[in-house]
Amino acid sequence: MTPVLNPIAEPEKFDEKCRKRGERWLEANPTAKRPTDLWSPFRLNLADGFNDRCGYTAMYIPSGTVDHGISFNENPTLAYEWSNYRYIDGWVNSSKSKQVAASLLDPFEVQEGWFEILLPSLQLVTTDAIPPEYRERAENTLKKLPLRDDERVMRPRRKWLSLYESNKDLDMLREMAPLIAAAVEKRQALEAAQPPQNLEE
Repeated sequence: MTPVLNPIAEPEKFDEKCRKRGERWLEANPTAKRPTDLWSPFRLNLADGFNDRCGYTAMYIPSGTVDHGISFNENPTLAYEWSNYRYIDGWVNSSKSKQVAASLLDPFEVQEGWFEILLPSLQLVTTDAIPPEYRERAENTLKKLPLRDDERVMRPRRKWLSLYESNKDLDMLREMAPLIAAAVEKRQALEAAQPPQNLEE
């Protein structure tokens, strides 16, 4: 997870086409188990706000989903609020639907340096930069979604690292998978700090 611009500007016509229509739908369907989808027309606006990266995996996704930060089951009145939407990968959204929002970190809460990718394992871990009051939720987020080393997230991490190793385009990696880029830069700095080895003649 990496910092995401907050707030993301609300799109034109969102109030008319989603919020107000949604409010009318909620009034007409007070016992509905799921909300009707009025937010999908604005999915690409949300993607722009997240730089086309999943709010949890912090990697480029070609077609993410609109996640409700606080689910319909927890608070139906937020179903059509722009500020409650997050752009995330579909499988992460499915994992998150089983969790209580308050037990997880919100992508909008995350600050620079709270998470890092370890090399060569490519596991995602928390860092000491996370304030104590966020640490339990941070660890729970890695475990429950799951983001630490689930194969669904490890495969794209391996792919982005492989692409970088083939073309050495660090700017591309920063754009597409910034945590992996940071791990590469950290590795490079450590290697540069190593004293030169004495070669025996």
